[in-house]
Amino acid sequence: MAGMELNEEEARRLEEKFDPEIRFRPLTPFANWIVGSALVALSLFHYYTAGFGLLSEMVHRGIHLAFVTALVFLVFPIFKRGYEQPAASSLLRPLGIPFYDWILAVGAVVAVLHVPLIPLSELAFRVGNPTQTDVILGGVLIVCLLEAVRRSVGWPLPVIAILFMAYALYGQHMPGILVHPGASVSNLVNHLYLTTQGIYGIALGVVATYVFHFVLFGVCATRIGLGQLFLDCAAWVAGRFAGGPAKISIFGSGLFGMISGSSVANTVTVGSLTIPAMIRMGYRREFAAAVEATSSTGGQITPPIMGAAAFLMIEFLGLPYTTIILAAIVPAFMHFFGVFMQVHFEAKKQGMRGMTREEMPDLKAAFARDWPTVIPLVVLVWMLIAGYTPYLAAFWGITLCVAVGLLNPRRRMKPIEIFDILRDGAKYALAVGVAAATVGIVVGVVTLTGVGFKISFIVTSTANDIAMAVGTFVPQWLLAPATLSLLFTLILTGIVCILMGCGIPTTANYIIMVTIAAPTLGLLGIEPIVAHFFVFYYGVLADITPPVALAAYAAAGMAAADPFRTGNIAFRLGMGKVLVPFVFVFSPALLLVTQDFTWSAFLTAFIGTIIGITFLSAAFAGWMLTHMAAWERALIAVSAMLLVAPEIYSSVAGFVLALPVLLRQYAAWRGLPESTAA
Repeated sequence: MAGMELNEEEARRLEEKFDPEIRFRPLTPFANWIVGSALVALSLFHYYTAGFGLLSEMVHRGIHLAFVTALVFLVFPIFKRGYEQPAASSLLRPLGIPFYDWILAVGAVVAVLHVPLIPLSELAFRVGNPTQTDVILGGVLIVCLLEAVRRSVGWPLPVIAILFMAYALYGQHMPGILVHPGASVSNLVNHLYLTTQGIYGIALGVVATYVFHFVLFGVCATRIGLGQLFLDCAAWVAGRFAGGPAKISIFGSGLFGMISGSSVANTVTVGSLTIPAMIRMGYRREFAAAVEATSSTGGQITPPIMGAAAFLMIEFLGLPYTTIILAAIVPAFMHFFGVFMQVHFEAKKQGMRGMTREEMPDLKAAFARDWPTVIPLVVLVWMLIAGYTPYLAAFWGITLCVAVGLLNPRRRMKPIEIFDILRDGAKYALAVGVAAATVGIVVGVVTLTGVGFKISFIVTSTANDIAMAVGTFVPQWLLAPATLSLLFTLILTGIVCILMGCGIPTTANYIIMVTIAAPTLGLLGIEPIVAHFFVFYYGVLADITPPVALAAYAAAGMAAADPFRTGNIAFRLGMGKVLVPFVFVFSPALLLVTQDFTWSAFLTAFIGTIIGITFLSAAFAGWMLTHMAAWERALIAVSAMLLVAPEIYSSVAGFVLALPVLLRQYAAWRGLPESTAA
């Protein structure tokens, strides 16, 4: 298959270039050996504990955080220019790394391990009554975390954490409902540092016990050839149709992305193949980049792994794994269906061809070569469904990946490559590790001050005020006041999720959304699983929403396209992810597992949404069966919104409204006079 063979070395080079979370500064050979050994040790620690038993909660989390925080200071420079300057050893730069980064790394390790080394019996008495040493080391850790996450992830998350801490300290000066007595520095550090409601809380725990293992599994599975098999399957299914490479991008990125915990890494890896192919086929550069970014971001919501978000939901909701993945099936399908339809209409509009037989893969040969690579994924999913712990399932998945890699005669892995897998798997854990610990600061302030429910009250009150104002112009038989209020609450909550999710890794993103935004929906009586899916979808949407659309900007860099235009197109392509959360809030049956599920409600919502997304895709593209006039695009867009509303009367009204457009399109397609078709 010409031009569609995955070059792992090239993919890794592009990842390091476009993914800021794994772009390390130049290191001297000895420093590189130290860092590489530490990364391998971190992976081996998690691999061993996953298979043979986790350590106590604080010790396990502490060891993980000590590794990742120290390594961040060794591999991420304080300023961007540090990436270009070659490493050179000197008195002030031991092993090519500035002395202050060594100090920060050591300080972070000491501060992190201080708490796990305190005996539990003594720690119980220290909580609420910290020693001076506790306060000092807690302050050191907070400062180190803010700087570490700034270097590895960017400014948004540390700014959010600083604002939340300022709120905790100066709450007595806040206006209205936001006022609270305020906390002293000692009380704040005590809550964030010595308890499991702050830095050592559930965010860090989930990363250290779930997320790391599945990121490592994703790297292993890709290296043994599962990613290539996914791409071959996607090309065989979709490549022959109009605009083939773009459709391969959709299917391939969905399959590849579900085992990847990073939208950007998925974009770069799959995009290294699909973006040049789309451009050669005739797609505009911005459109090609946007297709890959949107499809890759969709991988984070694709079951059975969902970029490890499924395991966060297990932890927060206390629901079985099978319930989570069953609920995720239809919304994920809707996202990819929306991207597919827009790509299809764009291809028809441009008169694009599909891939020729010579360009297509030989699926039989692909399976003959790579069928063993499916074994680890099948075993992992079976263990999850059977009720085994996620980290034990990941342990056996990783073990089988290594076994397949070493034993598969058609794609045999060299033993030295195991070292590379362990090193590269841990590289992805650095940014998300410090981000999760920093999210613990946000969560800690929320539990200390109760600001989450105050934000929820502000959002619902504002939504009610807007609904009352709009309700004066909208008849109640069309939209009841309660429906209007819920609609505007969802809109405001979605905006909050996108703003709070900008530039933040998927795992940390979800935890922030659950802490800050989900309580708003809970106040309205929405089921927890519905609320969690809503805020998760809108949080992930930040990866393709300007101005901080990391996945879209990475794809734009690869395509030599305009980043902002790429982000705008990617947001439009992701309209399924924009609309479907509203649908399953108003009609929870779309998630299949809610309390009031009925097949009639499900089919009404499903069919209406499918038709609505198709119509809206046509409106965006300006093409259905043939070119669409401006009035047709406007009419079909309004019709689409009515069809998406999960209610039979609005669906019928939407279809009736679309009928003139459908008849005109059919007549033009058949080359008949419009009057005859009517």
